[in-house]
Amino acid sequence: MGSGIAQAAAAAGLQVVLNDTKPEFVEKGFQTIRKNLARDVEKGRKSREEMDAIISCITQSTDLADAGDVDFVIEAITENMQLKSGVFRKLDEICPPHAILASNTSSLPITELAAVTNRPAKVIGMHFMNPVPVMKLIEVIRGLATADSTYAIVDDLSRKMGKTPVEVNDFPGFVSNRVLMPMINEAIYCVFEGVATPEAVDEVMKLGMNHPMGPLTLADFIGLDTCLYIMQVLHEGLGDSKYRPCPLLRKYVKAGWLGRKSGRGFYIYE
Repeated sequence: MGSGIAQAAAAAGLQVVLNDTKPEFVEKGFQTIRKNLARDVEKGRKSREEMDAIISCITQSTDLADAGDVDFVIEAITENMQLKSGVFRKLDEICPPHAILASNTSSLPITELAAVTNRPAKVIGMHFMNPVPVMKLIEVIRGLATADSTYAIVDDLSRKMGKTPVEVNDFPGFVSNRVLMPMINEAIYCVFEGVATPEAVDEVMKLGMNHPMGPLTLADFIGLDTCLYIMQVLHEGLGDSKYRPCPLLRKYVKAGWLGRKSGRGFYIYE
């Protein structure tokens, strides 16, 4: 999602540093942006000049020290509190005092992330939807100490990026995943208990509930490991048995069947 966020920011005319841990990861993200923009040019949604202008706004980086003179950071790493906390500690040391630190977390508490920094008033959640260049929503999550001025800047930035910000409170899963993930988990239970095949479950939800994508196709798209992690956060954070991850979801993740990114999940991807 980091490359999608970088594309949306660059398309808004912002100067972007696209950072990852290895050059090949950064290059992969950069090429994804180029491919997305080239498709827009092909379909007449953008001109070649607009594509080149967006590309020119993006600088590639593998050194976190390159955040030393930025005004705003959006972190989009693996959904793991220990890893995210480590990055936020480093960013807090590297970034200028005025810089805002935002997380694209889909379920983890912003208040806890803010607590590892010396700038909790300038820490906030910006949960983008995937694919970022297409989806309009950003869930904006205030931590316990997030300042009104920080929220106002994020609201303005979100709109500048062509998105619609919606404020939600700092609870496990926020709104989107607190509603979506139990639906996906229940769809997996339907397969686990032999109620229907993955194809049948998806057809029912598409044709009966007018969903553009079935829940199991969506789970494969999100990543089954990510789905499992969010369900665990909901289960541990809210303590309700209705959030218990389906055993079949656990089994697929242990098998390395993570969905589209691994070539196999509820469906096989050649």
